Amino acid sequence: MEIINLCDQHSCCPVVKITDEHVEVGEKGNLCVLTRQEWEVLKQKILNGEG
Repeated sequence: MEIINLCDQHSCCPVVKITDEHVEVGEKGNLCVLTRQEWEVLKQKILNGEG
């Protein structure tokens, strides 16, 4: 599992957790779970500047 902190504090911001099966974005009580395929689509849209 890879965990990416979205701020330097490492405790006050949501995190991104990437596993082989899914990607979790958020924090306890406010969590979005994407399949790896959904995550790849989201990444590509961001990189392409789509909104």
